[in-house]
Amino acid sequence: MAAWQLPSELVFWITQLSQPLHARLAWRLLPVFTGMLFAQGRRTVTSWLRGGLQADFRLYYYFLGSLGRKVQWVACGLLRRVLTVVEPGERWLFALDDTPTARYGPQVEGAGIHHNPTPGPAEQKFVYGHVWVTLSMVLRHPLWGAIGLPLRALLYVRHQQIALLHTLYGVAFRTKLEQGADLVQWLVQWLPSTTKPLWIVADGAYAKKPFLRRVVALGVGVVSRLRKDAALRSVPVPPRAGQPKKRGRKPIYGPHALSLAKRAAHRRGWQTEEFRLFNESVSKTYKTFLATYVPAGGLIRVVLLREPASWVAYFCTNPAASVAQVLEAVADRAAIEQDFHDIKEVHGAGQQQVRNYWANLAVYHLTLWLHTLVELWAWHQDHAALSDRSASPWDQPERRPSHADRCKALRRCCLQAAIQSGGGLRCVPRKIRSLLQHLLAAAA
Repeated sequence: MAAWQLPSELVFWITQLSQPLHARLAWRLLPVFTGMLFAQGRRTVTSWLRGGLQADFRLYYYFLGSLGRKVQWVACGLLRRVLTVVEPGERWLFALDDTPTARYGPQVEGAGIHHNPTPGPAEQKFVYGHVWVTLSMVLRHPLWGAIGLPLRALLYVRHQQIALLHTLYGVAFRTKLEQGADLVQWLVQWLPSTTKPLWIVADGAYAKKPFLRRVVALGVGVVSRLRKDAALRSVPVPPRAGQPKKRGRKPIYGPHALSLAKRAAHRRGWQTEEFRLFNESVSKTYKTFLATYVPAGGLIRVVLLREPASWVAYFCTNPAASVAQVLEAVADRAAIEQDFHDIKEVHGAGQQQVRNYWANLAVYHLTLWLHTLVELWAWHQDHAALSDRSASPWDQPERRPSHADRCKALRRCCLQAAIQSGGGLRCVPRKIRSLLQHLLAAAA
């Protein structure tokens, strides 16, 4: 496994990511990523190291603890690398959400009992494990639509379980809303200065005052879902010309309360328009207006969307935003949900069986970064090189390549490079050459 050579651009990117690490440890990042890519079975750390790194397995476990303390600096390097490979478009769009990773076994630092957002058929309301508040950059591929590139995450630990971590490592308790605002502040600090607006799209759970006030104060626009009973206020009316000016500051919130239910029930004001959502053109019926919202600290743009069963409300803290921009951002938020699926199902996030707090931070971020590196490598690749569905005639050949398809294509590229470096297939008999091609397809 350690003998496989990654493509030269990936080797260069990983070498750049290792710069914040200590010089005696930085070189270990490349073989770890290689081991993750070719790991088989359950994605534990031992499966990463099996095949060529077993002799130094203890040193690699120590390396994970050191890496966990430097994740924010490595994430900064990855953010810069993304911006050099892909053009973000008219604005920066990032998605923020939290996800649990189930854990098993005693003495797993930072693990606890949390609400399970996906109960499944067993209807398990709670899950034991870690909860990660994760930040992903959302970019639109010209062929495949919105793709999420996860960059950094913070581990949420309940207040009842933070005492030991505070004693051992100085970790302070932070709510999910505070951690989300911390990630946005880190993003604003490390993004290059530009005139492009920065938007954060988040679930309705983050549409609350502790998060919105801090993010809006940073000059960042927020797109999220509104509760149907949200306490909206009207827009303050400026004084008419000729009227004497009142003393004191100008009002921020209007004098009248607005009801979303009444606005949605009213027949007038609805419009129908075509939008580009989920990489296809769809027709949506909407109603939009301006309002003031106390958690956001001022004026917002509200968009009511009529669905077949009911209606749903979204908002943007940038009142000049168009309906198309708001709905596109809401649709692109699905990219971070796909990220969570891929890092768990493809890279096995949560299966690494490490107990130390810093090691847990390191292994989760390694799955995030490997996901992003694979997507960057595949960004300019041909569709045929990423997904060959000739062996599946029942499948759609033009279907978007999944992240698993991209990982398989990268493994095939590494195996083909290894065969070519060994002399190629020119002098090999035709039957053996055909057998090697079948083995290559079966291996990746």
